[in-house]
Amino acid sequence: MSAEDEKMYISYNNVHQLCQEIADKIKKFNPDLIIAIGGGGFIPARMLRSFLKEPGQPNVRIMAIILSLYEEIDTYGDDAENPGTKVVRTQWIDYNQSKINLVGKKVLIIDEVDDTRTTLHYAVSELKKDVVEQAKAVGADPNDTTFGIFVLHDKQKTKKADLPDEIMKTGNYFAARTVPDGWIAYPWESVDIVYHTKMAIKQGNDVFIPSSRE
Repeated sequence: MSAEDEKMYISYNNVHQLCQEIADKIKKFNPDLIIAIGGGGFIPARMLRSFLKEPGQPNVRIMAIILSLYEEIDTYGDDAENPGTKVVRTQWIDYNQSKINLVGKKVLIIDEVDDTRTTLHYAVSELKKDVVEQAKAVGADPNDTTFGIFVLHDKQKTKKADLPDEIMKTGNYFAARTVPDGWIAYPWESVDIVYHTKMAIKQGNDVFIPSSRE
């Protein structure tokens, strides 16, 4: 099997439908704020927001953070790299400029994939620190803030980091699909979207028909 055949190609259509499929569950979480982890979380966050929109209600606000996951280069394929272990902030929320206060909010963190869980762990841990600081400033309880996570794909593998029980054991972790550990190719990474989409169609990862519409 070639390296190309080993990749799981995901189309924009597929991402859109995965967001639509999970939206009803996330509506029960009822997020006040979405925090998208760039770059993979940006497009799913924007798509999901359309499905969360309620008539007469404002859109859920989306904020962006960018985290770099550094690794030693040790390729196991043509151009794939081993997952990294060190997370560094390259962009974070400017709370003063955005007027964002996390205290007492339901915050949904979005990324495209839960691979080693390192990035998600870092994001939750650092955001919880921000909540403590904000709560201290106004004499509030940081425990009044609730975090949730949405990913398109959760890889079945041993994770290198954990997420808190208040996410994992309360139904506040949402994965549209649980998939075997492997190389997932997302459309926003592609330099040839026509080829990418053809491969997604070939693999059955383009448009699917929900059972309710069959």
